[in-house]
Amino acid sequence: MADFEIRKECPPQLCDCERERLLGEGQAGAGLAILRLNLTEEKRLLAHIDTIATYEQLKKLEHNLQRNLGVVLRIAPASAEVRSVRGFQIQLLQQPGLCRKTRAAIPAAVRRCLARHPEIAFAILDENDLLGGL
Repeated sequence: MADFEIRKECPPQLCDCERERLLGEGQAGAGLAILRLNLTEEKRLLAHIDTIATYEQLKKLEHNLQRNLGVVLRIAPASAEVRSVRGFQIQLLQQPGLCRKTRAAIPAAVRRCLARHPEIAFAILDENDLLGGL
């Protein structure tokens, strides 16, 4: 099957990750790559997110998540006024094999990172031209 430790299955009816369907399809490479994100690797990823201190590091994280696991992380200001980090829409796009808890834990870690480093939040706002070139 796989030459790496894959994520254990979630309790029935508590998760919508469709892990069984993904394993049943027998996809190779990118399809099964998401299963590499087992609990140990998820903890390492969350610890890494906690060490992010610059906007460039955050963009590199987004790129690496997509390249290595096929996971798309989206960070954008909400359509309304952004007054705090709660005003950002941070989400992992749903895909087979991506656990519900993981889809909540990674955005929460990114939100904590933005709260600790407001300069990253300002860079995101600037990238989306919400500061109007101020």
